[in-house]
Amino acid sequence: MHQQRKHFNHFAGPYLDRNAWEREDAGWLESARRDATTRYLVARGTAHLVVHEPAPHVVFLGGDHPRIALVQERQTVLLGWFEGARCVLVEDDADEDIAPSGARFEELRPLSATLPEREAALLAYARALSIWRARHRFCGACGAPTVPLRAGHVLGCSNPDCGQQLFPRIDPAVIVLVTDGERALLGRQASWPKDRYSTIAGFVEPGESIEDAVAREVQEETGIEVDEVNYQSSQPWPFPSSLMLGFHARAASSEIVRRDGELEDARWFSRSEIAAGYPLLSPRTSISWRLLETWFDAGWHTPLAQIG
Repeated sequence: MHQQRKHFNHFAGPYLDRNAWEREDAGWLESARRDATTRYLVARGTAHLVVHEPAPHVVFLGGDHPRIALVQERQTVLLGWFEGARCVLVEDDADEDIAPSGARFEELRPLSATLPEREAALLAYARALSIWRARHRFCGACGAPTVPLRAGHVLGCSNPDCGQQLFPRIDPAVIVLVTDGERALLGRQASWPKDRYSTIAGFVEPGESIEDAVAREVQEETGIEVDEVNYQSSQPWPFPSSLMLGFHARAASSEIVRRDGELEDARWFSRSEIAAGYPLLSPRTSISWRLLETWFDAGWHTPLAQIG
């Protein structure tokens, strides 16, 4: 039974039954082929088959598609059971057009806000696995080619004298909304759209706790000291393979000093400024939006989601 939680961040939630024990079956692909209900999610690089009419959604191929019959096990990953049906990722490297009428291969990022949430989450999962597999085709210890194990979720070194096993890479990153009660600390990068500001974020470094990473990133990027660091929620972020760990933190200082040059600007914003439409905030599919929304709604008469 899935745990019932009030909210799920985009790309998260009970969208899939992973049934990880099924990966131990050496004959898993044969079982998938025999199952007429198996759905095949096709990827070319990090793009997936989608259609836009009558509304954007993912296109799955059936086992009777000619291309699926030619797929080798090294090209496949057992994702789990999606909407009750076995779901297999197929990394297709052929040149011919296999897309059904009206379908085409597209990247997830521009689609993420328009696809059904469960389908967007499935593509995020598949995308992260494809990137990891593409970047670990060879053993980092001896240089020998790797081979897929456990239904594609492990890559093993083909050199029997080495035997390294590689597991999917996830990069932990912290993202934090710092407030002084009435104001929120937001920053912007030069490459972002005009007037967009967001919460402070950065990767966790070796030898550091996530709480230490929160304090360090905020101090490095804005010069602000923080205390009362409180975990809020997390979000898988497959661009390319991060797990965003979201926090609220209280500011222990107020003077902004940009130290590392990562941000073009950083400043304090009141709820009234945000309610008036400035600055431009991160997309509502981001955990940055969720962190800001939670703080904003606790002190304003109109929910942030109803503004703008």
